[in-house]
Amino acid sequence: MVELLFEDIFTVTRLDPDGKKFDKVSRIEARSEQFDMYMQLDVNTEIYPLNVGEKFTMVLASTLNFDGTPDSGYYNQGQKKSLADKYEYVMHGKLYKISEENAGGPNVKVEIYVSFGGLLMLLKGDPSNAANVELDQRLFLLMRKV
Repeated sequence: MVELLFEDIFTVTRLDPDGKKFDKVSRIEARSEQFDMYMQLDVNTEIYPLNVGEKFTMVLASTLNFDGTPDSGYYNQGQKKSLADKYEYVMHGKLYKISEENAGGPNVKVEIYVSFGGLLMLLKGDPSNAANVELDQRLFLLMRKV
């Protein structure tokens, strides 16, 4: 069985907070329901449009194989079923930075930075939600509207 590194339902709170930089990409800000995580994510809105107030499930996984075997690094369309078949939008990237905000203080927050070929994600919240991820790890981000 595939192990999900993170899963929660997010609500889009803002679109392009710093202004629209690219025609086909928007930066969304969203807040999760269960773990109260904050996320900024660049999304190709030409193929996956999102609006303020919309809810979506977001999953981070290290492989798309249902049996949990490591990803080969190659995508073979039309082969066996995978985790991607259950979602509408999938990106593959690399976790390039993990940092802590207020380290040693009462309200410690972890910040996880992932690059999906130039589309960036910041996931910020309780450090226990980042226990399964590590620096330079390759990740899949999967999204499906709720």
